[in-house]
Amino acid sequence: MTNFPFLKAAFLQALADSGSVGPNTGWLPEHTIIEEGDQTLAFMPTYIKDHSWGEYVFDWAWANAYQRNGLNYYPKLVSAIPFSPVTGPKVRFAEKANQQRTSRQLIDKVLSRANELGASSWHLLFPDAQTLSNFSHPELMRRSGVQFHWFNRDYQCFDDFLATFVSRKRKMVRKERRRIAEQDIDIKTLEGAEIDHNLWAFFYRLYQNTYLKRSGGGGYLTPEFFVRLGETLAENLAMAVATINGERIACALYFHDGNTLYGRYWGCVREYEYLHFELCYYQGIDYAIAHQLKKFDAGAQGEHKILRGFEPVETHSLHWIKHPGFAEAIGRFIDQEQLDNSRYIAGVQSVLPYKQDIIANVHSEQPQHKLTGTANTE
Repeated sequence: MTNFPFLKAAFLQALADSGSVGPNTGWLPEHTIIEEGDQTLAFMPTYIKDHSWGEYVFDWAWANAYQRNGLNYYPKLVSAIPFSPVTGPKVRFAEKANQQRTSRQLIDKVLSRANELGASSWHLLFPDAQTLSNFSHPELMRRSGVQFHWFNRDYQCFDDFLATFVSRKRKMVRKERRRIAEQDIDIKTLEGAEIDHNLWAFFYRLYQNTYLKRSGGGGYLTPEFFVRLGETLAENLAMAVATINGERIACALYFHDGNTLYGRYWGCVREYEYLHFELCYYQGIDYAIAHQLKKFDAGAQGEHKILRGFEPVETHSLHWIKHPGFAEAIGRFIDQEQLDNSRYIAGVQSVLPYKQDIIANVHSEQPQHKLTGTANTE
């Protein structure tokens, strides 16, 4: 599991203990657990949902279609890491567990619970390849999405990475980074244990400001959540902090495991030219190179990542729809969406900033796409 931080008990408990998930949030914990005697063989985070916020696999159109036909789409069951569109394992297995057999037990148990609740559906979001394999099932439809990730091709420093760019794009990145220094902005990346309570309080104000600008709300997470993270998950955290003359002006929070850096939240007190790119992308790349991490997942969406060296990758989710008619219609939609995403990925690859030999490697590294919206029995 390479120390995947979002499935750790400390992360999920911080969400619950801080009130970021719970009865009044639309994320009611209903975790799926398989036990044998007094031992837990498997744990899968699962929530009863009465809305679709904070999932990042968008099914609003499905909910609207149910409503137009006089049916209830909510409640539904979702197995996911709340507010975290990060690909990774979605089950904690005991060492003795047979993963395929236990995964089938998890599926049976969660579908049985969905029927008991009168839920319309169950959704498993952002599983990794092993989870997809374990959860192969004829009633589960596989949906695809697209994110942009950075890959470390054994770079020794940021300039090694930039050397793979065509000249014009290389100059663009250098200009953006140089502009940070010209604005007298200093940046230091702190490891988790170095982030004190005052910095967490400052960071939370920035987090709220970011969501206020995006959506008019204050964000999903409470201040206590971030304090809990600092207390219980410090070994998986880093924070880039920007200052001018010693005054803090911006922060970006990263999670990391043994393989991947995850950019999660950021904010600033006011706008500075290229500061978002520096904190959320370039500092993360610097960190990944210095710590020999293989990948940097900087979060969902953001086509501006492409010209800065982030490559399109296919993400996945699995869906069980109880209503046969809607299951058939959604399956057709997913198949078409898969085709559209494959075309989009091919188009994005053609405008990456890399030299031609790197572009060729990107094409060869991409997995073959398959139509998997209908019953998946791989």
